[in-house]
Amino acid sequence: MPKSNHSSRNASPLRSAYSSYKPDNMAVADDLHPVIHAGRVALITGAASGIGKAAAIEFAKLGLKIAIADLNEQKLKEVGAAVGKIVGDANVLVIPTDVSKIEEVVRLRDRVYEAWGEVAVLMNNAGVGNKGTSWAGIENWRKVFDVNLFGIVNVQQTFVPSMLHQENPAIVINTGSKQGITNPPGNAAYNASKAAVKSLTEGLAHELRERNSESVTAHLFIPGWAWTGLTGANNELTEKPAGAWTAEETVLYMLDKVREGEFYILVPDNETKREVDQLRIMWAAADIAEGRPALSRWHQNWKALYEEYIRDGLAQLE
Repeated sequence: MPKSNHSSRNASPLRSAYSSYKPDNMAVADDLHPVIHAGRVALITGAASGIGKAAAIEFAKLGLKIAIADLNEQKLKEVGAAVGKIVGDANVLVIPTDVSKIEEVVRLRDRVYEAWGEVAVLMNNAGVGNKGTSWAGIENWRKVFDVNLFGIVNVQQTFVPSMLHQENPAIVINTGSKQGITNPPGNAAYNASKAAVKSLTEGLAHELRERNSESVTAHLFIPGWAWTGLTGANNELTEKPAGAWTAEETVLYMLDKVREGEFYILVPDNETKREVDQLRIMWAAADIAEGRPALSRWHQNWKALYEEYIRDGLAQLE
């Protein structure tokens, strides 16, 4: 087992050895434009349940017109009815869509623009959690990437060119996952798809920024442990665990951070606070920087050192 000493131990982002290069006088929100307000249009994919459903309801409460898309037509109609009670049926579009099929995404865009002429908030949220290991489950790999990655690519490629030419500013919110950053063992297909979403969204943000225009900005939404249909099904749970946030709590946190102009919207939960997420992310990055074994956090020779690292990092907060 590696010895625990100062020279070999990975630096914690909460220790003095960690240097932040985010100047105090530079706020991401300096370049943020106002988008989320009554009368504008929000389009949410994956809106039939979970976070997508919660987002549709919260945007409706703010007075936005709501277009919702999902493959599950029955549940989507139920969400549409609930949203209609908040914002009025005339301000809701229910459009069953398979985001993995570009022709259906083009039809979705045409319906929304024909009705309302804009999209202020594009929330790319459709996702599946089919399990694929590194050498098994090839059909699940294809399904996961078709929806989680190419679904987002399809929507971005179809909607962003139109959003760039709108009179009013707009935002793109892509739903990623902490699993796409720290890569915990268990579902290599899902983790890889969400890692690709992170990369894709970072690229989108850069390309939009390089246009020297504030008309459209991008945001990577990274939920914590949220109680949704996807998490329940994956863990065979029937009731929300105490450690999880509700989908509504997760969406409200996201909205606050979007308003503040954050790109990486790293959401905590009742079990994991932001500081723990920071430590986990720094440890994962240091696997590469320090030449440690892949996923050393779960390596039998490194687990004890990782746990010490977390304890020491959190102790700095006390």
